[in-house]
Amino acid sequence: MDERLQRKLRVLADAAKYDASCASSGAPRRKAAPGGLGSTTGSGICHAYTPDGRCVSLLKILLTNYCLFDCAYCVNRRSSNVERARFSVDEVVMLTTEFYKRNYIEGLFLSSGIIRSPDYTMEQMMLVARKLRRDHGFAGYIHLKTIPEASPWLIEQAGLWADRMSINLELPSAASLARLAPEKDSSTIDAAMGQMHERIVEAKAERRRFAPAGQSTQMIVGADDATDLSVLETSARLYGAHGMKRVYYSAFSPIPEASAALPVKPPPLQRENRLYQADWLLRYYGFAVEEIAAGGAGGMLDLEIDPKLAWALKHRQHFPVDVNNAAREMLLRVPGLGKRAVDKIVAARRHTTLRLEDVARLSPGLRRARPFLIAADHSPLRLTDRADLRERIQPAVQLGLFG
Repeated sequence: MDERLQRKLRVLADAAKYDASCASSGAPRRKAAPGGLGSTTGSGICHAYTPDGRCVSLLKILLTNYCLFDCAYCVNRRSSNVERARFSVDEVVMLTTEFYKRNYIEGLFLSSGIIRSPDYTMEQMMLVARKLRRDHGFAGYIHLKTIPEASPWLIEQAGLWADRMSINLELPSAASLARLAPEKDSSTIDAAMGQMHERIVEAKAERRRFAPAGQSTQMIVGADDATDLSVLETSARLYGAHGMKRVYYSAFSPIPEASAALPVKPPPLQRENRLYQADWLLRYYGFAVEEIAAGGAGGMLDLEIDPKLAWALKHRQHFPVDVNNAAREMLLRVPGLGKRAVDKIVAARRHTTLRLEDVARLSPGLRRARPFLIAADHSPLRLTDRADLRERIQPAVQLGLFG
């Protein structure tokens, strides 16, 4: 690799680090045909994981960090004094194929600043994916960041070649977006998400290929005054209205020469972690947004303990629950019991009466769950005193067993 291309790679790989929405979950297993390139069947060397636990290595870069927009929270905004670079379509294709041949990567995550126009930028990214697939037989994972202001036809063309498409919402409210990113329009972003969801649903029904791993988005946390309740309400709407595969949360990080409209200090990273935990409860554990947010105060999640434990402490009248006869929905609300463990418990109790040691074999989180469970040989005191329970579990909290 020549020195000029090395500089571009250094600049544009670093510029892409702020985008968290590059996980490859949902991508189908594929293997390239003889003479082709790429595979999603092996294990790789980096940081994106599929639902079955496979690690898929991705080349994560921007096509360019030049941008026509001046979003206050973005280090690559038009007014930012950062080193700039731009790849050509052929350079991205060459880097992807050459890195694959050296077993560095198994796929590509490509985003970009807006250059010339949204349509031109979207076309350039689409051409990268099309050349990889059609000209090089690349069967690895491809994630393209979508430009919501681009033509719907270009977005649809990109979806023919990409595994996943994503449009970053950036901020949870239209008011915050208008204040910090005045060139972006929340209604345009929402419409683009809706159109993409329609195409994904249609493609599945017609058994044709269009972004088979679905769409995702990202929200910045702490760049505005939005509460965790507001963030989670927005996520719930996106999951329901647009079939979003995943919402990612990125704690705001102060940037050089930042706008006065931005906070001076970043939010605690634990807030980002709590939002991911809350998002999991929202998607897989049957919790409503109001239930999750009620565990904290003022619409914010409790930073000391995880959202499920916070809910359990607030609703202590429901505990302990009996593993041998409690409804699955109630077992899912027991701190320390994951979805898979609950399914194993429900299946096992059809054939035997479960003791505490049986639960230990079925769940690695028994130490956290024990105060909230009744088993054949175990019956803790009813949790009637929240303050007393907090005192009893505090040593476990300090050891990191909760949260």
